[in-house]
Amino acid sequence: MRPRRPTRQVVIGDARTGLVRIGGGLPDRSGNPTTPAPVTVQTMTAGYTHDVESCVTEINRLAAAGADIVRVAVPEKKDTQALREIIPRVRVPIVADVHFHFQRAIEAVEAGAHKIRLNPGNIQDRSQVIDVIQACKARGLPIRVGVNEGSIIERKDKQRRMRELGRVFGDMKHGAMLAIMVAKLEEYLDIFREQDFHDIAISAKSMDASLVIDAYTVIAERFDHPLHLGVTHAGPKETGCVRSVAALGALLAAGIGDTIRISYASDPVYEVQDGLELLWSLGLRDRRGVDLIACPTCGRIQVDLFTLVQDVRRHLAEKITVPMKVAVMGCIVNGPGEAEGADVAVFAGDRRGIIYVQGERVANVTEPEILERLLEECLAFQDRVRRGEARLGEKKVEIIPPDPIGEPGSGIGKIASGAVEKPAALTIGRS
Repeated sequence: MRPRRPTRQVVIGDARTGLVRIGGGLPDRSGNPTTPAPVTVQTMTAGYTHDVESCVTEINRLAAAGADIVRVAVPEKKDTQALREIIPRVRVPIVADVHFHFQRAIEAVEAGAHKIRLNPGNIQDRSQVIDVIQACKARGLPIRVGVNEGSIIERKDKQRRMRELGRVFGDMKHGAMLAIMVAKLEEYLDIFREQDFHDIAISAKSMDASLVIDAYTVIAERFDHPLHLGVTHAGPKETGCVRSVAALGALLAAGIGDTIRISYASDPVYEVQDGLELLWSLGLRDRRGVDLIACPTCGRIQVDLFTLVQDVRRHLAEKITVPMKVAVMGCIVNGPGEAEGADVAVFAGDRRGIIYVQGERVANVTEPEILERLLEECLAFQDRVRRGEARLGEKKVEIIPPDPIGEPGSGIGKIASGAVEKPAALTIGRS
């Protein structure tokens, strides 16, 4: 992991929603130092903004899932008018996504939006852009300049500049497209600089993960504004997840990116969940809730491990907020080593499960009892952490398998024979 790239910092939100900072590390306009903010997670509502009740419900659901910022589409005046009712009822900063009509941006500013997103490929009239800039400047609102591969239009008066950039990027796979993207950003940002407006974030999205990596790498070298990362038109969650993480993970690991959106043709809650998991996995955000690890497919598994893992994941997501590490392992051969550092772990074999809490064996239960007892131990451990009686990631003893590690299947006989003590069964929630 490389250090985060220093940028200017923009702030979005208000006293009611809380202030969300994006980027940082470079001095502000007064020369005061800024500290890089944690990478934030954004998403966008799927419903119509003018349907106020549904929109409020969806925004609050996305915020509850962990979204730091939520974007809404405002293609029509009835959508910007609806913002006046929506914004007072939500507690997360709202970005108004403006496409073809600059007046929608001004209306959104007047309605209380916390940030405006403009697409240089769609709103090109200089005077209209200036009107939006001045409206945001008067309210102290930032603007995201979002270039998408599908909406960039080559302008004849920029052909020379694009040819120059084409020579710069000529040895790159996506040189021509990169030239267009950079030319469009330079052209647009010139207007902002002339208006002495610097509260800007930049995005340069494509459906091609490799182009996204190249585009943001080039832009990070040429501009000092915070970057909004994303792969557009990524597809359904099943394939979009891989495409998005391939690009965003590579960029974030290189220190590039200040706020992200993983885009799916699916429920946007999944975008939030997967965006957070990406940041947690890279150590860019403090984890909230369980860090669940589990065995992959393996011929040693002797319980219905995959069903167990999904049941554990679902139940713990509802009940656990402490960032504990939980391991669900399918055998006692490699399980102890692979679960190193787990706060709560189960190693299964021969239709039984041995449960450990911070290295101490606490139960040997039958397969039908594993889920209930594991959840019980997780809840009890969470309570001890909250009371200050236990610390995350701190083992009391080393985990020792029931038998010395040997050939696949070793230790099964001891479990089956009951040689490992089995505490009396307990019921979840009973003290």
